[in-house]
Amino acid sequence: MRSYDVIVVGGGIVGGAIALQLAQSKLRVALLDRQNPGREASWAAAGMLSPAPDSPSAIPLVPLGRASLSLYPQFVSEVEEISGCVAGLRRDGAIEVLFSADAERQLSTLVALHRGLGLPTEPLPIDEARKLEPAIGREARAAAWMKYEGSVDPRALTEAVLATARTSGVEMHADANVTRIAAEGGRCSGVSTDAENFGAGHVVLAAGAFSGRIDGFAAPVAVRPIRGQMAALSNCAVPLRHVLRSERGYLVPRSGASARRIVAGSTLEDAGFEKRVTPGGLEQIFSSAQELVPALAGAEVLETWCGLRPDTPDHLPLLGPGELTGLTIATGHYRNGILLAPITAKLVREWIIEQRVSLDWQLFDPLRFSEAKSARNSS
Repeated sequence: MRSYDVIVVGGGIVGGAIALQLAQSKLRVALLDRQNPGREASWAAAGMLSPAPDSPSAIPLVPLGRASLSLYPQFVSEVEEISGCVAGLRRDGAIEVLFSADAERQLSTLVALHRGLGLPTEPLPIDEARKLEPAIGREARAAAWMKYEGSVDPRALTEAVLATARTSGVEMHADANVTRIAAEGGRCSGVSTDAENFGAGHVVLAAGAFSGRIDGFAAPVAVRPIRGQMAALSNCAVPLRHVLRSERGYLVPRSGASARRIVAGSTLEDAGFEKRVTPGGLEQIFSSAQELVPALAGAEVLETWCGLRPDTPDHLPLLGPGELTGLTIATGHYRNGILLAPITAKLVREWIIEQRVSLDWQLFDPLRFSEAKSARNSS
């Protein structure tokens, strides 16, 4: 049986970033993915780097998001330098566009909320917004300016992270479908796949929406898939420079090799593990895109796709020690996996190496929905 210091289950950007940091700490690390690493939620994401809450349930996530955003320039610079890949990081800011009749009241509430959370969002007069992005629709009533936000090409970044992890010594195992977390005497001892067993002193579960399908827990990990449909449009006629978003959707311009594309999204669908693009989903996306930028009505559709976001009952991540000694959970990032990858990797590395973390993660306790929490606390 092959054995390692740490096995990371899940080869998306979160799992890849964790494996990378652990390998850089001189641990023997294997990363196991049910298919080719980097081809699930990370591949499907829009890539917005926004710590601003998109709903009341996301407010507790803001400190974690701010911390991760501060790590992004160094995170991207390192993996680009080692891998030779360009991750498409843009630090141009984002514009929130409001269309409702009471847009000014909404804007005042949004700015006050953001500033109370330490986010320097500013009201942006609509004529100033159109100077930044002339194509914004004429029905827009108000706008907010998030100068601190950015975006990244998640496919390119995930490729760069995984390539850097390989270079740093992480052993990659594609098509390694983990079915069970193995344990001996209350301690995690490795994992079992469809084909073989692997031993490890520590296991990190970072399998996204598929985390709940893995056995070996007192109760299944509280993660479910939420489908998000997406589309890429040509920006030849509308060269956007900033992320645009509204209550109904968003537009994310790409850089680098994908510079001709504007990513438009997205749906939120409880459709189980069914991955398919639907006419209704695309209609929703295209309607939102044309409201934001009417000139996109004639844009070429370059690609459509969908992904499965890992959601939890309270829409917050599962992050911290699991019910077994030697098991760490890092999943359930929902719509924020790209943003939160650097801070998640940092905290998991700290926990495994030092048994402490530099940022309080108790709010994201992975056992908060489980009776196993009391059992762990009494051990």
